Amino acid sequence: MPVRITLAQAMGTCFGVQDAIDMALDPVYRGKLTVVGQLVHNPQVTERLLANGVRIVERDQIDSITTEAVMVTAHGASDGTKTYLRERGFTVYDATCPLVIRLHKLARFLEREGWFPVIVGKADHVEVKGVVGNLKSSAVVYHESDLEQLRGHERLGVVSQTTNRLDKVTAMLTAMRALPWVREVRFIDTICQPVKERQAAISTLLQADIDLGIVIGGRNSANTAKLREVIADRGIAAFHVERPEEVDPRWFQGRTHVGITAGTSTPQDVIEAVNQRVREIVGLTGP
Repeated sequence: MPVRITLAQAMGTCFGVQDAIDMALDPVYRGKLTVVGQLVHNPQVTERLLANGVRIVERDQIDSITTEAVMVTAHGASDGTKTYLRERGFTVYDATCPLVIRLHKLARFLEREGWFPVIVGKADHVEVKGVVGNLKSSAVVYHESDLEQLRGHERLGVVSQTTNRLDKVTAMLTAMRALPWVREVRFIDTICQPVKERQAAISTLLQADIDLGIVIGGRNSANTAKLREVIADRGIAAFHVERPEEVDPRWFQGRTHVGITAGTSTPQDVIEAVNQRVREIVGLTGP
């Protein structure tokens, strides 16, 4: 029986990522721009930026920048970071995704309204660091063991890292409401719509009875990793790949239906290359 391949109905770069890439690759910036951090979490995009004369430095390497212009990544940064860059004399271009900007605004709104801000997400993720940097006091939680940070705070105002799984956030909200000292929890959903659409598209793949999942995206892409988790949580073999050559023919032994999806920072040509590699492995030809 031939192996079937089904592509997710929603996958690949979202509008925020694509806007950031297009901005950084504008020929006007060639040789004149430094991106502070990884513009988007995808190695092929990073390679294209470097090939187009864009320089990339980590946030702790700002002192090494020699260009007049710098760009804040799609994941955003705190106002303090942007102010510091301007005070250093750089022209600052902001490629922050609009939905990340919304997260920043809502976290500060909750703080102004007297709620203790809580971000459900990974504390070491650049997006979360930027949000926390704009708040006077806050907590970042991802596991129930993190909830001890909330002791003494009765009114919790909760937002989420934009790339989170909704079921993960819902479970954390339930745990927060069960804390004996918590009187009130206000949640504003800041998980971005493209992420929700890609997670919903996986549900459709699962309903189609795939028995193998291939998830394409940068190794450090949070939303890509979570797409793989959604498939694996259903007991289905799922593999996260960055490049077509990483796809292993051994994965397909005994499989009948492969589902392919990709994170919101994965370009279309990378998706097509991986899909072609899978087709060659399972013996399918043609478009």
